Amino acid sequence: MADPAILNWRRLGPALTSSGQPSEAQLAEIAALRVSEIINLGPHAHVQALPDEASSVAALGMRYTYIPVDFAAPTESDYAAFAAAMGEAQAAGRAVHVHCIVNARVSAFFYRYRRDAIGEAAARAELESVWQPAGVWATFIGDAPVEGTDHRYRGRDY
Repeated sequence: MADPAILNWRRLGPALTSSGQPSEAQLAEIAALRVSEIINLGPHAHVQALPDEASSVAALGMRYTYIPVDFAAPTESDYAAFAAAMGEAQAAGRAVHVHCIVNARVSAFFYRYRRDAIGEAAARAELESVWQPAGVWATFIGDAPVEGTDHRYRGRDY
């Protein structure tokens, strides 16, 4: 089966994918890829979020982990929860899909998580295939603070 056509879809490994917000139908496509866990970093209150994603995911037989990350203020506790969820899923051998609204939060979190495992250059290339964070997100990933908050997204602005 081909990868779903979801905003900013990325395949990071045979059992690891990420994207922007999937629709109900796209959740089913993700499940068909034998993904067994969804981790959502986007807030349920966002206009593009699904009305009850946890129930939709459960109905498809997948586990659901919700870590709502405030885009204006990502925290170390958000990152710790993400790292713990990823560690648990990987230790159990589960295929994981991680999403937020446009894959900006997720790509920054994965950058931090993977840079130690796969190295700075490869992790940076994956991050910048989606965006180049500025402001609080530059600080969050360990870059020097950047003046302003104008992020550069690959392909379009959000």
